Amino acid sequence: MENGDKMSPNQSKRRSSSKPEEELKIARERIGILFVEAKKRIRSDKNLANRYVTLARRIGMRYNLSLPTEFRNFICNKCKKFMYPGITAKVSTSKGYIRKQCLQCEKVAKLKLKKA
Repeated sequence: MENGDKMSPNQSKRRSSSKPEEELKIARERIGILFVEAKKRIRSDKNLANRYVTLARRIGMRYNLSLPTEFRNFICNKCKKFMYPGITAKVSTSKGYIRKQCLQCEKVAKLKLKKA
């Protein structure tokens, strides 16, 4: 508390992680399991697959974890629904880009292809 900074006794200058590493590990595992289950269920029940993705996103937010890229690429940036190529998304390539279109909200996302 320098230069007359006044803080209440319950405040600290820096917050420490409130979640133990073991809980974060379990959260990452559960996110992975939910995405695997969403991929299994997308053909039979789209609503259930979307629910699994919503739960995975909530777990990530609760534990302040960012979703891995391989999972993040399957979520629409606009409607946050599960995008699975051929079922709930159209995917095509042209001019060095991957073009993904969500069939639920019609949002188009482009990803640049990496040069080999």
